[in-house]
Amino acid sequence: MKRTNLCIFCASGDLIPDMYKAEARRLGKLCAERHIDIINGAGSIGLMGAVSDSCLSGGGRVTGVIPQFMVNRDWHHKGLTQLLITKDMASRKDTMRRMSDGIIALPGGCGTMEELMETITAKQLGLYTHPIVALNTAGFYDPVRQWLERSVREGFMRQEHASLISFADTVEEALDLYEQLPEVTEPVEKRTR
Repeated sequence: MKRTNLCIFCASGDLIPDMYKAEARRLGKLCAERHIDIINGAGSIGLMGAVSDSCLSGGGRVTGVIPQFMVNRDWHHKGLTQLLITKDMASRKDTMRRMSDGIIALPGGCGTMEELMETITAKQLGLYTHPIVALNTAGFYDPVRQWLERSVREGFMRQEHASLISFADTVEEALDLYEQLPEVTEPVEKRTR
């Protein structure tokens, strides 16, 4: 199955170091080259703006999903292929996941982490079947990987739970994982013994 609808979770702040923006631009460019449509939170700045602008300038397509209150504050990107407006943040996340056939999480703050963890939980429960990949630029997601390993070691989750997310050190590796990882169609059993 060829995957063509990638949801990208990422930061929308404007104080982010340039190395992260450069990787976001590379991801957008490669998505356009591989004919992968991007779905994101429709922000106009930060990594969200960088990935969108790069994809669009390469001839790609970007669908932004954003709640009405953010549109009212004029936080949305004005040049996207499609803009979908939701009533709230919960329906925004649900729409982004429903439209996607995989997720790549770039570095981000609380919003990105909340989207990522909620999606891992949905996958554990069998509510999301597609690949979840964290782009580990400059080791950004190393603490998450360490937390997952400790959670498994101390019995808070099984290894199967921790394996629901993959980590990639490069944009190319992240896209390859998105394109090649198998679907997980059954809930991951919660019993540990």
